[in-house]
Amino acid sequence: MHFLDIIERRYTGTPLSKKEWDTQYVIKMIREILKEFNLTYPAGSVIEFDEDIIRRFYMAGRALAVRSGIFDQDTERIIHFTEEEIDEAAMSQKKELTVGQKSDAYTFYTRRPEDRSVPGIVAGNPGCPMDEILFKATLESWAKESCINMVTCGSIVDVDGYAVRGMEPAELIAVRHELKYLNEVCIKVGRPYIGRLAAESSVSQIGDLGAMGPDGMRAGDAHLVCFNNELITNNDYMIRASNNIDTGVLNATLACVMVNGLAGNAAGAAVCMIASMLCANILYHVDYHLCHPIHMKYTATSTRECMWLQSVVNQAFSMCAPCIIIDDIYPKSGAGTKELLREVAANALVITTTGGHLEGVGSCDGLKPNCSGLEVRMMGAVGRAAAEQGITRKQADIMVRKLLGKYETVFDNGNEGLPFEKVYNQEHIEPQKFWLQMFEEVTDELKEMGLNI
Repeated sequence: MHFLDIIERRYTGTPLSKKEWDTQYVIKMIREILKEFNLTYPAGSVIEFDEDIIRRFYMAGRALAVRSGIFDQDTERIIHFTEEEIDEAAMSQKKELTVGQKSDAYTFYTRRPEDRSVPGIVAGNPGCPMDEILFKATLESWAKESCINMVTCGSIVDVDGYAVRGMEPAELIAVRHELKYLNEVCIKVGRPYIGRLAAESSVSQIGDLGAMGPDGMRAGDAHLVCFNNELITNNDYMIRASNNIDTGVLNATLACVMVNGLAGNAAGAAVCMIASMLCANILYHVDYHLCHPIHMKYTATSTRECMWLQSVVNQAFSMCAPCIIIDDIYPKSGAGTKELLREVAANALVITTTGGHLEGVGSCDGLKPNCSGLEVRMMGAVGRAAAEQGITRKQADIMVRKLLGKYETVFDNGNEGLPFEKVYNQEHIEPQKFWLQMFEEVTDELKEMGLNI
């Protein structure tokens, strides 16, 4: 399908208001589909095991994609897709995808539940607001971790002391600085050609376009093309998607579906996430998907509901329409706390054993720069150990429940931890002794649970 065919549908689809979309095409339709396919969220669950239920979730998401389509907020019309278009695009998704170049090239493959292949690791605290100095230091802390296969970064919020505002010159300059620092740091740590998920400082299409300038995005890099909640696009996102077509720069779709939001609880949110990904295949010419549920109350992906949703989505596509899915890990806790490492371990166990790849860590909900490379080390170590050891979903479920017992209180009590400069030596960009000690203690806990980390 020609990309401009999709653009034309923005102007010819069914007209309606945003309120009508939310009430009739999201809230009401998802409730009806859940009832039709007899789907619920089993309270307290962490991983879904029933293959029949998982297949029904895929079919429910497919039904939503066909019946609802995508709402264009700028034209106030629905972009409709046929069943044949949804299915053809789903079957045509990439089964392998190479990021980076030359000696740093890495190929992601589709994974299955309980797959023995080690998940790919995308390292960083994407979108976290940072000044330029902190941006470079934190980036180096995870770029130097040996487990990583792709790097991402925070979002620069000031340039030379001047605030970055969207749709203004400072945004474009911030993105150019971001790419400059990515180049410098990756060369410094000996990974000059590693793939980058970048343009994180872009809050509009202005910055995204600016990322394509000299020494900017290159073939094997990726950028985000998002949806607004729920199942909503706009001119900004369509420009971003078209910007990279035929350039070698990859389109990564991001639907941050809200658990307990318009789509309902985790079951409704899972249906909405699947529909978002199916529509994105056509709408954005997607190369791979990011699965990032957001808990309406707690934000974190390390909640029971969000981990269960990721388990459903990973398995549903693995069974019905294999593709590259990279799951975000955004814990509630910040750096310098054992709870952060436990949240990362729990989330990584669920993702790895249900067929996803790993991205993170968005420590402290990705809202504060209380992050470091050490939690990336934990994410990579858990993913590798779980895959190579052949940890089953049932075994992972037992481990995760034990970990939840050690961190679940942070969702109500908060646990922002410490800023980067308190947990890492600023001269050598290495973790402080107390932070390493916490890492070792949580590693010992995981060994006691049976994980050969």
